[in-house]
Amino acid sequence: MSLMTGEQYVESLRKLNLNVYMFGEKVENPVDNPVLRPSLNSVRATYDLAQLPEYEDLMTTTSHMTGEKINRFSHIHHSTDDLVKKVKMQRLCGQKTAACFQRCVGMDAFNATYSTTFEIDKEYGTNYHENFKKFLEYSQKNDLTVDGAMTDPKGDRGLAPSKQADPDLYLRVVERRPDGVVVRGAKAHQTGICNSHEVLVMPTIAMRPEDKDYAIAFAVPTDSEGITMIIGRQSCDSRKSEEGADIDVGNKVYGGVEALTIFDNVFVPNDRIFLNGETEFAGMLVERFAGYHRQSYGGCKVGVGDVLIGATALAADYNGAHKASHVKDKLIEMTHLNETLYACGIACSAEGSKTESGNYIIDLLLANVCKQNVTRFPYEIARLAEDIAGGLMVTMPSEKDYRSPEVGHYIEKYLKGVSSVPLENRMRILRLIENLTLGTAAVGYRTESMHGAGSPQAQRIMIARQSNLAHKKALAKAIARIKD
Repeated sequence: MSLMTGEQYVESLRKLNLNVYMFGEKVENPVDNPVLRPSLNSVRATYDLAQLPEYEDLMTTTSHMTGEKINRFSHIHHSTDDLVKKVKMQRLCGQKTAACFQRCVGMDAFNATYSTTFEIDKEYGTNYHENFKKFLEYSQKNDLTVDGAMTDPKGDRGLAPSKQADPDLYLRVVERRPDGVVVRGAKAHQTGICNSHEVLVMPTIAMRPEDKDYAIAFAVPTDSEGITMIIGRQSCDSRKSEEGADIDVGNKVYGGVEALTIFDNVFVPNDRIFLNGETEFAGMLVERFAGYHRQSYGGCKVGVGDVLIGATALAADYNGAHKASHVKDKLIEMTHLNETLYACGIACSAEGSKTESGNYIIDLLLANVCKQNVTRFPYEIARLAEDIAGGLMVTMPSEKDYRSPEVGHYIEKYLKGVSSVPLENRMRILRLIENLTLGTAAVGYRTESMHGAGSPQAQRIMIARQSNLAHKKALAKAIARIKD
């Protein structure tokens, strides 16, 4: 099997024995849990879209390893065209779900690990690249969703991993055996891990020799013994579990999910290890993954932005304000900002280059510029959406009040906008904007725009490294006719 249908994907998750906790209790059936199901539906969309002929070119490609048709989320980029199509695919998925569809981190981890393991093997004669290719082929053939796990809790940010008061605040090797290693620690903010078949773990920062036990990369099934997922709280998340929840949810079908994921003495076999103590390559893996993932934001956030802009334009229509010049101008500004993000995602892809392993990496400077813009522009897009939507977006009575025989008629009478538009339509679009800017989807849009793929300062550090000031100084000296 190379391509699963959406239904096959859902059924494959039912076979996993995941250890998931939420609201202080174990979730016995994550697949059908009303709070978690919208996030699963978002991942399912990546499988359903791959089955449609009109999206075949974006959603699928040919594996360079097996020659079989695969989902692009499992692909190793081998051209700038691959990199561009990745961004276009992510925009499409964002448009269709208005949420985080959760497979980008795994795809970006695939590509970063592929090239890094090749270079480790070249330096040390290790077998990590072959290990990884076997895992990749297994993932492609079975069309698996793989969670990429990089972010450690980190504890005291002023101390190295090996200097922490609690040594488990960075995931580490606690036992080395002839057949593998045992690891302990945690990975924070794990997007979509409860909807994933496997987890690909990477170090979170560059390492020094004394941090050897923390320089570890590997993959294991998500239901491995010792893995526990504790679901992160989201604004308005309990609305999904309310009886008859519909209008108030905003985006009823799709959503995102994050988890604090614990690795409590998890065994990793040798053939699933891709880095094990080679500290000087930890930074390379981190930098390449971060670059790919910062490119991703020029696609996924733009697709969600498309939905938010459309919802805002509808809110203006329903409010009767669509002809106001300032409303038109604000919608233009939202579009301008959104397309600027997309332009950066396309640019860093088009300027990509070939690595020693043969796969393509984005232009790191432009990828970091892309993500730096993402830390700012979605906030302004959301602000303008809230401006146009109006205060009713956050003061509107509940759907139960709207349906109430006692007070519903008051809501129908006094919250009516344009007379030709049903109040329910107005309520639905305002709840969608609330969901995208303040609610559960905001985790995958506004807040994740700030901290996903690294903090704003992390991008500025990389921009400084990649800016090549010496070359720019030389250009200026040549124009000014300055001779050293």
